[in-house]
Amino acid sequence: MEGMSEREYSAHSGLSRGAIQKARKAGRLVLYSDGSINAAGSDVRRAEMTDPDQQRRSTGRTNHTDRTGGDTGLSGPADSSSYLKARTALTVYQAQERQLAIQKKKGTLVDRARAETLVFRLARQERDTWITWPSRVAALMAAELTAEVAQQSGTSARPEPPVRPVIIEAAILQRVLETHVRDQLDALADLRVSLE
Repeated sequence: MEGMSEREYSAHSGLSRGAIQKARKAGRLVLYSDGSINAAGSDVRRAEMTDPDQQRRSTGRTNHTDRTGGDTGLSGPADSSSYLKARTALTVYQAQERQLAIQKKKGTLVDRARAETLVFRLARQERDTWITWPSRVAALMAAELTAEVAQQSGTSARPEPPVRPVIIEAAILQRVLETHVRDQLDALADLRVSLE
């Protein structure tokens, strides 16, 4: 036999025989061709594949010296706590990542760049609508104002001389409306959307 038996490796590593059998099945041990255990190679492979806390729990020891007083190579309490902190941070990060993915699927979370693009596009459409509005309504407003002034003054739309009717020209009304609409849009341009 080239290496150790399960019983010998159990005594060497401080693990139970059942733990050694599980490690063999899981491929955490290095075996020779005759099936015996390569102790040095198995120690290294187990250390790589098992977290420090699990190793410490499986041996039943919390200090980092073995029964003979020699160093086992296990991490000390400071290393263990930093490992646990890192593991906890990773778990929290993964949970947050899953939560964001769920919110994205539900539609409660949107991409910031896309939202800013949509808000900008909506603001531009609104601005363009307001800029063209005076030319669309100026003639109609002029006619309505002329009729209203004629009614208030007691004259008809086609008055008899010498009463001179008040006529509001559409071009003048359009210029006045455009001036006021542009002033309003300039005031609105100072508004900034912040998605932070």
